[in-house]
Amino acid sequence: MSLEAEEIRRMSPEDRARLLSELKMELIKLRTQARTGTLTNTARIRTVKKNIARILTVMNEERRKSAGGGGGE
Repeated sequence: MSLEAEEIRRMSPEDRARLLSELKMELIKLRTQARTGTLTNTARIRTVKKNIARILTVMNEERRKSAGGGGGE
């Protein structure tokens, strides 16, 4: 299940934080399965990592927006 950025933006900050926590726990489990050789869907690790990155990106965008800066780097 791949999440879209717009889908994440529509979530409340609490929902984003909860989902981020769940995905991090799932990634830990998947990595453990990969080490023990019981992982069947290796592509799931990549999907979970990308979803975590999307959530963190949206959270950082929201934080920067609320800080009043536009980012002009």
